[in-house]
Amino acid sequence: MGLAARVRALVAHRGILWLLVRRDLKVRYASSALGYLWTVLDPFMMILIYWFVFSFIFRGRNVGEQPYILYLAFGQLAWQWFNGCLNDSTRALTSETRLVRSTRLPREIWVLKVVLSKGLEYVFSLPVVAIFMIANSKAPTWHVIFFPLGLLLQALLLTGLGLLVASVTVLVRDLARVVRIVLRMAFYATPILYSVRSINHPVIRDLYVINPLTGILDLYRASVFSAEMASLKAIVSATVITLLVLLLGARVFSRLESPVLKEL
Repeated sequence: MGLAARVRALVAHRGILWLLVRRDLKVRYASSALGYLWTVLDPFMMILIYWFVFSFIFRGRNVGEQPYILYLAFGQLAWQWFNGCLNDSTRALTSETRLVRSTRLPREIWVLKVVLSKGLEYVFSLPVVAIFMIANSKAPTWHVIFFPLGLLLQALLLTGLGLLVASVTVLVRDLARVVRIVLRMAFYATPILYSVRSINHPVIRDLYVINPLTGILDLYRASVFSAEMASLKAIVSATVITLLVLLLGARVFSRLESPVLKEL
């Protein structure tokens, strides 16, 4: 089945996709006393910890825009979506083995379910940003119109990476451990706790353009911090790399579908 046919199949089954997403969210919060509040409390507490460490313990250097706690909020929430989605993608097919094998649904739907459910959790956690904006008397800039572009690019990037990781992990189970290690490294190689503009070495600073999350985070942060508006170079780089990753993920998923089904 070609790429266009797969996309049409996913569109045709969009109702089932949303049903699966709602099921995931209900199951995730059903056994929790606080339910949805954990979506806000978890990133809220992590942001406070990082803010305390870098504002008081390592306060000798300005690593991001002020107010720093708001700067951190944009990065931490986006990373929570990225990290959680890739970790769950390693189990996207293996955790639903019976349904993947017995139904005639497009197999990509199990990856999209993860991307969308984690994406909705990200949207639900945005009140954390609003709280810090109100607390610091910060109003959004007109650059807030670029926020949806950041959402779209991150969703497409995660879809490509998720398709790649989900299919390969079925055949190489150790990849799940590798993904966790790479994500720990990527956290510090991504401008979440700091700004690329705080890096003094020009060569290293230019290398950050290769990381599509750099441009995506700038698009998010530009909503409040005009100085963080992604350059055209960063936006183009993030867009091109995201589309390449999406095409690669779709291609690998399609080629490995048969051996993956045999393994499951």
